[in-house]
Amino acid sequence: MAITQAMCTQFKRDVMLGLHDLDSDTIKIALFTSSASLGAATTAYASSGINEVANGGGYTTGGVTLANASVITNSTSGCFDSDDPSWTSATFTARGAMIYNDTESDLAIAILDFGGDFTVAGGTFKIVFPAQTASNAIVRID
Repeated sequence: MAITQAMCTQFKRDVMLGLHDLDSDTIKIALFTSSASLGAATTAYASSGINEVANGGGYTTGGVTLANASVITNSTSGCFDSDDPSWTSATFTARGAMIYNDTESDLAIAILDFGGDFTVAGGTFKIVFPAQTASNAIVRID
């Protein structure tokens, strides 16, 4: 199994069809174990059979809503950003994440590969998103 960082191909198609409103839809992020198989071909979040971090230990399946989502244009790019997601009182291991649109049938947006397993034991697990710029935004269309 493997997690490969990518903007999901389906998301690119869905944007062309006008299916996403990233600053008003409910955008979520869910965490996955190293047993997950996620990448550019991932089309949607599914609550079973995809090796998501188990419910409990400070994590709830389905992940968390990305707060204060915003979309801007920056130079020649469209960029999405939100507050950095975190899980408190957490005890689990995660290898990657999926950003998805909960409002639009859980359509996948992007897959994040952490580059290895990250474990937290009774602390805070936080993903720090890069700056919302044309070359760094977590989700951007150039």
